[in-house]
Amino acid sequence: MIIPDPMHNVQNLIDAHHEKIAELPRPHMGASTLGHPCDRWLWLSFRWAVLPQFPGRVLRLFRRGQMEETTIVRDLRDIGVDIRNTNENQARVSFGVHVSGSIDGVIEGGLPEAPNKRHVAEFKTHSKKSFDDMVKNGVKKSKFMHWVQMQVYMQGTNIDRAFYLAVCKDDDRIYTERVNYEKEAADKAIARGKRLALEERMPPPLSTDPSWYECKFCDAYQFCHKQEPTKESNCRTCANVTPLEDSTWRCERHDANEIPVEFQRTGCGSHVIHPDLVPWKRKESDKEWQAIYIVKGKEIKNGEKAPDVFTSKEILSNVDACLNADNFVQALRKDFDAEITG
Repeated sequence: MIIPDPMHNVQNLIDAHHEKIAELPRPHMGASTLGHPCDRWLWLSFRWAVLPQFPGRVLRLFRRGQMEETTIVRDLRDIGVDIRNTNENQARVSFGVHVSGSIDGVIEGGLPEAPNKRHVAEFKTHSKKSFDDMVKNGVKKSKFMHWVQMQVYMQGTNIDRAFYLAVCKDDDRIYTERVNYEKEAADKAIARGKRLALEERMPPPLSTDPSWYECKFCDAYQFCHKQEPTKESNCRTCANVTPLEDSTWRCERHDANEIPVEFQRTGCGSHVIHPDLVPWKRKESDKEWQAIYIVKGKEIKNGEKAPDVFTSKEILSNVDACLNADNFVQALRKDFDAEITG
C-alpha cells in the first residue's frame, strides 16, 4: 500500500503562501511588454481584463529570477564593472501616456569589451532550452520582447548601448551580449504602447486560429477563442472609465478625473461591463448608467444593484443564476443586501 502525500505538506503550504501574496498587476503599460506580438493581449493586460493566475511553484520561479539580479550585480562589481541603480534603487523611465518601466541597472563603465562606455543593463534567467536557443540566435531573434525592452530603456536614458546578461537556471552558464540602440524600433514600440493604452475599443487578436502556437499558451486563450467573458470587475474593465493622455483614468459616472490606483483595483458598485469584454450583444438602456446584455435570449440589466439590475460582479461570477433569479432570490438581494456568487 502506498501512503499518499499529506494534503498540508510543506510544499503546498509554501506555494499557497506565495499565491496569497502574489504581485498585483502593474498600473502602467510596461516597457517589458511592448515587444509582445499581440495588440489585443497588451490591451487586455493593461485593462486588467485577463489576469494570469500563477501557481505557487511558478511564483517561486519568478522570485528566483529576481533574486538572481543581486548575485549578477555582485559578480559584475567583483570584476570591476561600475554598475548603479540596481535592485530596490532601480532607475525608472517614463514616456507619458501610461508607458513606463524600471531598469535593472545602469553601467557607468568597466565592461571589458568597452570600459569607458555607458550601458543599460538587463538581466534574465532562462531554462536550458531557452538559453541554448538564445546562444544560437542572439537576443533579438530569440527573445524579441527583451530586445525591444532594451531599446525602450536606451531611449529613455539617452544611452546608446545595452548589456544583456542571461543565466541558465539548469547549469549556471552565462551568456552576454552588447546591443546597439535603434531609434526607429524604440519609437515604434513606445508609440504602439501609447496608442493601445488610449484605445477605447479592444483591438483584433494576433490570430483567429485557436491552434496558432502563440495563442495556445496565452492567458487570454479562453477569452479570445472560447468566447468566455472577462472574470475581472475593476475600474479598467468598466464602460464608464477612460484612460487619459496624462496617464490618469477618468470616471464619467462619478465625474472624477483621477481615480487612485488602489481604488481602480476593486472599483465601485456602479460598474458596467465594457461591451468588448463579454461575448454578448449589448442593448442600450433608458437609464444613463446601465447597460442591457442579451444572454441566451434573455435580457439582463447591468449596473448599480437594484431588484431588477445585477452588478458586474454578480453577472461575471454566475450569469445563469442572474438570468434565473426568482422572487425569493430577489428578496434576499433586496432585504439582506445579498449578492449572487459563483
